[in-house]
Amino acid sequence: MRRIKHIGEADFPTRHGNFRIHSFVDSKHREHVALVTKELPLNMGEVPVRIHSQCLTGDTLGSLRCDCGNQLERAMEYIAKKGMGVLIYLDQEGRGIGLANKIKCYQLQDSGLDTVEANLELGFREDLRTYESAAGILDYFGVKNVALLTNNPEKIKDLEQHGIRVVKRVPLIPKVNGYNSNYLKAKKEKLNHMI
Repeated sequence: MRRIKHIGEADFPTRHGNFRIHSFVDSKHREHVALVTKELPLNMGEVPVRIHSQCLTGDTLGSLRCDCGNQLERAMEYIAKKGMGVLIYLDQEGRGIGLANKIKCYQLQDSGLDTVEANLELGFREDLRTYESAAGILDYFGVKNVALLTNNPEKIKDLEQHGIRVVKRVPLIPKVNGYNSNYLKAKKEKLNHMI
C-alpha cells in the first residue's frame, strides 16, 4: 500500500512555462514535489510524465559529470510545450545513496572506476532508487496511463509493478561531453539505459 501525503500547492512560473507545484511526503519522511502544467482532464489518455531523481550536482550546480540537469531541462520544456503533464522530482540523490556517498563515488571515479563500480566499491547496489512514491503521486492526480520521458528501463518496470501503465517511452537523448562519456557508457552497458 502506497503512503504518500499531499502537503500543499502553489502557482509556480518557470522559464519553461507556468506550472502548479505540489509537495508530498512519503512513509519514509522523504519530501517530493510534482510540477503539473494544468488541471488534468478527467478522461485523460496518456499523460506526459517525467520522474526525475534529485541531483544537486547536475540540476543545481551544473555538473558536466552527468546528464541529469540536461534531462530535467528537456523534460520541463517537453511538458510545457505539450500543455499537459507531470514532472515528479524525487528525493533520492545519487541513485539513492545520498549526497555524501555520491561525492565519495566521484572520488572513486577520479581514480578510474566507473559509476557502477564506484557504487559497488562503497557497498551499495548499482541503483537503490524506487518509484513507489512516484506511482503514489500519479495516483493522487488520477494518472494511470503515461508517456514516460526516460531512458531507464527500471522506471518503466517499477511503475508498471505499481499499477501505472507506460503507454510509450519518450527518449531523452543525452548531451555527451568529455566529462560524462564514461558515465553514459556505464549507464548504457551496465544499467541497460536506452541511450
